[in-house]
Amino acid sequence: MFYYLFDYLEREFDFFGAGVFQYISFRAGMAAAISLLITIVFGRSLIDLLRKKQVGESIRDLGLAGQMEKQGTPTMGGIIIIAAILIPTLFFARLENIYIILLLITTVWLGLIGFTDDYIKVFKKNKQGLAGKFKIFGQVTLGLIVGLTLYFHSDVVIGLFTEVATQTQGSEEITTTLTEIKSTKTTIPFLKNNELDYKNILPFLSEQYTWIIYVLFVIFIITAVSNGANITDGIDGLAAGTSAIIGLTLAILAYLSGRVDFTDYLNIMYIPDLGELAVFSSAFVGACIGFLWYNAYPAQVFMGDTGSLTLGGVIAVLALTIRKELLIPVLCGIFLIELVSVILQVSYFKYTKKKFGEGRRIFLMSPLHHHYQKKNYHEAKIVTRFWIVGILLAILSLATLKLR
Repeated sequence: MFYYLFDYLEREFDFFGAGVFQYISFRAGMAAAISLLITIVFGRSLIDLLRKKQVGESIRDLGLAGQMEKQGTPTMGGIIIIAAILIPTLFFARLENIYIILLLITTVWLGLIGFTDDYIKVFKKNKQGLAGKFKIFGQVTLGLIVGLTLYFHSDVVIGLFTEVATQTQGSEEITTTLTEIKSTKTTIPFLKNNELDYKNILPFLSEQYTWIIYVLFVIFIITAVSNGANITDGIDGLAAGTSAIIGLTLAILAYLSGRVDFTDYLNIMYIPDLGELAVFSSAFVGACIGFLWYNAYPAQVFMGDTGSLTLGGVIAVLALTIRKELLIPVLCGIFLIELVSVILQVSYFKYTKKKFGEGRRIFLMSPLHHHYQKKNYHEAKIVTRFWIVGILLAILSLATLKLR
């Protein structure tokens, strides 16, 4: 919104200072600052409103230290996260950008699914919330929308640089031309020739079926990362802090991938118009950090599924648009290990119960953060150490730009 306003003022009236809105770095910084202010300033009002409406978390006694003290803490705080992402993006991003449109749809879509789940739990007093099949249906439908758009939309292209030699007056002159092409290539981390084309995954299939493979992969990624973030949201500040670290890394990757000079220097894929995602990502990071103002231990509000499903889905779509989805197991390693710990625990329990007549466990409790709580680690210590691991994984992810 502001981008178009100041662009008009500069073109028509040569308005002093309006040109600064042409810089992505400036708009990204403003988006982060406004997002941070929204969560901090309006977060208190939301908490008071949730308390007034008695929108409190219902806690099961799992034998964890300090767990029952959280009974009645306001939930559905993800509303303020969503607002803090959407408002700065609408203010500072170029809204005709297809990547921005996809991320706005993702934020609203998964926010509504999470809100419905929380509403059923809180107001309908149904601890199960929205049935799992409806959650999965919503995530799969979003995956279809994102996958088909990224595959077929004419604005989703990559830049291909070619060098042409021309003879002028006895000397050879090299010129570089940029061609924008449709492509199903993505980036493989840690490899020198690090591009994978989805059309080559199943070479026995005709190229016309590549879109099916791609869309199925997109659906899997969105569903997995969204549920991984949802499971990670189990102790104060863990999901928000981890998401902020991941979001900042993706913001850097988006900015670099959208710049011709940086992609040439780093020898990475150039994606036209992708730099605009740095504005959205900055708003995302600001929302997560601002939410920690009230969500850090001891939490005054929980994000609920309204926030956690949204954070995971947004991270998945960001990685897909930047064509760094194969980096997710590294960058989102915290989400991955939390999700895997649950899968292993449940699978092993069912297996041992069937084989020995008694279910056995790998961890004291899953997800993994509860395992450490059972070992009497303080909640704040667990979160801090998980953040440290998340930062190390983020550094490793950024290192893949040159580490091949």
